[in-house]
Amino acid sequence: MRLQSRPRQREAQRKLLMAEKNRLSPGHSTSAFERVQLARHPERPHTLDFIERLFEDFTEIHGDRRYADDPAIVCGFARFHATPALIVGHQKGRDTKQRQFRNFGMPKPEGYRKAIRAMKLAEKFERPIFCFIDTPGAYPGIDAEERGQAEAIAYNLREMAKLVVPVIVTVIGEGGSGGALAIGVGDQVLMLENAIYSVISPEGCAAILWKDSSQAARAAEELRLTAPDLQQEGIVDQVIEEPKGGAQNSHDEAARLLDPVLWERLAESLTNNVPDRLDRRYRKLRQLGKWGTSEATGTP
Repeated sequence: MRLQSRPRQREAQRKLLMAEKNRLSPGHSTSAFERVQLARHPERPHTLDFIERLFEDFTEIHGDRRYADDPAIVCGFARFHATPALIVGHQKGRDTKQRQFRNFGMPKPEGYRKAIRAMKLAEKFERPIFCFIDTPGAYPGIDAEERGQAEAIAYNLREMAKLVVPVIVTVIGEGGSGGALAIGVGDQVLMLENAIYSVISPEGCAAILWKDSSQAARAAEELRLTAPDLQQEGIVDQVIEEPKGGAQNSHDEAARLLDPVLWERLAESLTNNVPDRLDRRYRKLRQLGKWGTSEATGTP
């Protein structure tokens, strides 16, 4: 089985390289698994890259005031078009040393507790919140479980649903399960064109369903984890165009395309009163649990 997986993985990588070489011409239809690989591209812009290009006067916040600081989640106050705001996002790291320091963008409980601490501080001072999602998932290690990983995620879901300030969420790379959702409860949810958002990775899904992780490309199609699929399902409000070939080809251009959308969505959210904003956010969260069945069965 392992011997079979390597040629398939090499073939998927070859297709990705060909797509990037051709810079995804207008006539090219990108498969779900190609988008998965683009979302994981090592040169793709991360949260700090967007902070550098979109925000001014960024001041980072550290620590959850309970246990430690988690570098896998970046929090801080800044100005967005002169508007004071809070930024929260996953950070994977660029090289090997950074990735180890950031734990490959997989937060532990202290990361989520730091995030909600910062969000409540933003609520106190009436500042909107921008969340950037880019994680394979919450860290599954025994130390994270000992410190209450599941409780930390659940607590964030509940508390984010009650925040009275606007919360604008953007999936910029990988959106992995509860690790992503723990900072992803917002009244506006956006996705970059080649980002993904799913309850499980394609490899994990394939290993469970077909006992063969090399079926990841098939699983990616079935999971409907791409931005267009999720927009069609009503989970995502808007898909944001990326530079030709993917955001990794130009961080500056990716930020330029994202900037007006964030501003427009923030302005829209600010026009809603608090009850309407909270209602919309709750309905959007509940939409994630929607499950379709055949019309022939008559089951809602």
